[in-house]
Amino acid sequence: MKRGEVAELAGSCGLGAWTAFGVLTMVVVGHDGTPLFADADLLSWSVGHRPDVAVALARGLTDTGTGVIPYALAVLAALIAGRTPRQRGLAVALCLGCLGAGQALRYTVMALVTRPRPPLTDWATHASGWAFPSGHTTTAALTAGLLIIAIRIRGPRGRTVLTLVIGGWGALVGLTRVYLGVHWFTDVVGGWLFALGWLGLYLSAVARWLPGRWALGTTDTDTDTEADSARGTAEPTAGTAGGRTHATPEHMDVPREQREDHAPDDPGRRGRSRPA
Repeated sequence: MKRGEVAELAGSCGLGAWTAFGVLTMVVVGHDGTPLFADADLLSWSVGHRPDVAVALARGLTDTGTGVIPYALAVLAALIAGRTPRQRGLAVALCLGCLGAGQALRYTVMALVTRPRPPLTDWATHASGWAFPSGHTTTAALTAGLLIIAIRIRGPRGRTVLTLVIGGWGALVGLTRVYLGVHWFTDVVGGWLFALGWLGLYLSAVARWLPGRWALGTTDTDTDTEADSARGTAEPTAGTAGGRTHATPEHMDVPREQREDHAPDDPGRRGRSRPA
């Protein structure tokens, strides 16, 4: 896809996700943070199905959605996307900026909504702060999105399988928050929508305003080739410049003897027919 198409598609997805997130936020605020839809039922099911092995696996998986791991994966995504040292340096800054700014914005929303978490007696791990949107869910979804974008840019073999695995990891981190009893399910949905909206708008801005020579997934040789091709297309040929046909130097240097072989321009004089 062209960069303009990418910017338009990503921006549309981002606006759509944030619109849905805004609606969900208003519903949460309107109900004073009380459980919505299937929140209570899912929490009750989670509390009643917690074997030790499953709890240990859920804790290990949920820990990958916070701390240094998401930032390390964001750097990995940048190294995958860039093909030159200059591109990789820029990609690292863009990926870390996306993740850091997204987290800061999410903290702001949490402080404004101030939704309480589920009852402390249902917790199976440590948690802090307000509930909506889920922090682990948002961070994991943003990180998974950056990795998926990097893989789609480079297009390696097995990219479909990698996309499914990474997307599954991002989704499971959010579900472990419900399973461990520290978030309502709508907190997790809010985190997914928030991450998708922020990532879409961020990608749209980068695709729209990033200079062509810094475009990820291309080399300096590719950029030079495209520029030369465009320049060659734009330059008019010698024979048709300005929309009129001009004589080329080869035609102007035709020997006098060859020109004299043709019939004279005066139609009254006899001789061989002039060429049409």
